[in-house]
Amino acid sequence: MTQTDRDVENGRDREKEQRGVKRPIVPATVPEPAQEQIQANFLVVIHPGSRSLRIGRATDTLPVCVPHVIARRHRQLGQPRREDPSLLRHGLSAADSSEQRQSGLKMIDQVIWSRKMSNGVRRTPVSAEQARLYNRQIRPAVLEPHSKVSWTNTTHQPQYLVGEEALHVNPSDCYSLHWPVCRGHLNLHSGPGGSLTSVLIDLENIWAHTLQKQLEIPLKDLKYYRCILLIPDIYNRQHVKEVVNMLLVKMGFSAVVVHQESVCATFGSGLSSACVVDVGDQKTSVCCVEDGVSHRSSRLCLAYGGSDVTRCFFWLMQRAGFPYRECQLSNKLDCVLLHQLKESFCHLDQDISGLQDHEFRTRFPESPVLLYQLRLGDEKLQAPMALFYPAAFGIVGQKMTSLLHRSQGDSEDPHDEHFLLNTQSKQDQSSRATADRRAFPKPGGGEGESNKCDNSSRATADRRAFPKPGGGEGESSMGDPLEKGSLAQDLELSQAQAEGLVPGAEAEESSALVSRSSAISQFEGKALGMDKAILHSIDSCGSDETKRKMYSCVLVVGGGLMFPGAQEFLQQRILNKMPPSFRCLVENVEVITRPKDTDARVTAWKGGSVLACLDTTQELWIHQREWQRFGVRMLRERAAFVW
Repeated sequence: MTQTDRDVENGRDREKEQRGVKRPIVPATVPEPAQEQIQANFLVVIHPGSRSLRIGRATDTLPVCVPHVIARRHRQLGQPRREDPSLLRHGLSAADSSEQRQSGLKMIDQVIWSRKMSNGVRRTPVSAEQARLYNRQIRPAVLEPHSKVSWTNTTHQPQYLVGEEALHVNPSDCYSLHWPVCRGHLNLHSGPGGSLTSVLIDLENIWAHTLQKQLEIPLKDLKYYRCILLIPDIYNRQHVKEVVNMLLVKMGFSAVVVHQESVCATFGSGLSSACVVDVGDQKTSVCCVEDGVSHRSSRLCLAYGGSDVTRCFFWLMQRAGFPYRECQLSNKLDCVLLHQLKESFCHLDQDISGLQDHEFRTRFPESPVLLYQLRLGDEKLQAPMALFYPAAFGIVGQKMTSLLHRSQGDSEDPHDEHFLLNTQSKQDQSSRATADRRAFPKPGGGEGESNKCDNSSRATADRRAFPKPGGGEGESSMGDPLEKGSLAQDLELSQAQAEGLVPGAEAEESSALVSRSSAISQFEGKALGMDKAILHSIDSCGSDETKRKMYSCVLVVGGGLMFPGAQEFLQQRILNKMPPSFRCLVENVEVITRPKDTDARVTAWKGGSVLACLDTTQELWIHQREWQRFGVRMLRERAAFVW
């Protein structure tokens, strides 16, 4: 630009200023703040279980696994000692418990003896008497006069001990043993240490101790860390809310994402859709996941798991003359030994038959190391088959099948499910009334009166169908089963309306939902076999295409079904019981028990670590300040599932 051009431009600017038009000021170039980059080594994934806690950084290959138990020192001298049971549970001391157990074992024996081995030869029945004659003569051999295992040193009187240290506390010491999670839910009970506050304190102490000692993360640095929390598919909203509050407010994490175990299991196994069967230590959950979404109507939780198989195996070994005669289900170290024996000896391989000899060692504090010989037959197959015939567990008077409860309402969350349902109902009424007025206009004032009466009757029906929050008891545990068939029907209808599946509660679709809920409710109060639970979960899916996907891929995770031959056994059970209409549609029923050849116990945790690093997860974080301001409403806004 020449000097003459610059003079002309300056002259024009002066004219504009004289006319009141100012030249726009070009702002300085300021780069927009880039989106915060989340470092994976500052992400902690927590998967709490009934027996084990799995926790680690998202960058870790495997999580740290510790027994989810705490030993707390007595505050007063002479205070009675309490120990939460590990293998014992309610429902075993009933009068007809033994009779039910024997009935279940008879069904298992009939199945074992009726099936042929892979070579076409029928199995030879093996009675417990044959093994008993040998095992009664066994006497242990002393390998070492003193075991290297010792009781935990409590001379410095710590307030609490966690994990393995808690399990090895001398029973004569003034400590009580607590398992804060039971069957996937917070372990609330009427005894000492059973209140919600006490259980949350136990959880905080266990998790904080593991973070400091195992992951070497100082608690003061948690403000720089974020957390992925895995919760069961059937959860108690109040308990999840309290645990999130503990992580953000009390422990001090900067942000939290809450996600479901089943969805994380599909992430960890690299699958987009699957029927996820999570066999834990004390519960078995079944859920159909499609493209990262858990189908709400397909969720089932069965109140039995690996510990029930362990207890059943102990009964069977006792019947066969178990040579370690001092073994007691009330002794925590004996329970650890029984878990190891189950994992070492039990199987679901039909080709293994006849009597076989085994040996095992006992290593207890202040005791010699003993070697036992043990002869077993079909007991090793009968125990894990109890997962398919749970009457063999002998549990009487307990509700064994659970569905997800409808929300009972929360004072901190006014726009909850009840609000949405009532709002949608009123909108439907208004739109129908408007359509009626336009289609059939009436002269005079009769129209307003008739509409008012009509709306009043419909509103009354809505209030009856969808009771307001606080009208009933709250959930006592994370996922208690439905108590009445009418409530189950109401649950299905309300859930379907909330998700837009039944606009206006149309007659045909609502009747289908009622029949489905009544089919599920018939199993309440009695145990449902794992294979039947899988079939019912898949059958609850909405479309045949989704059902076909689920039959084509059944993903088994958790540590409760890690037996040799489990994959083929479960696959055969599903093939034999699936509806004939799907046998021609499903090319192959694939059961995956070792996804990517990894340990099935860490699949869900690994999925949580994968989820933490996805771009789509950045919208799910609940930050500490947001939680302190809005509370549980953030879970409704940010959860990746219908809260």
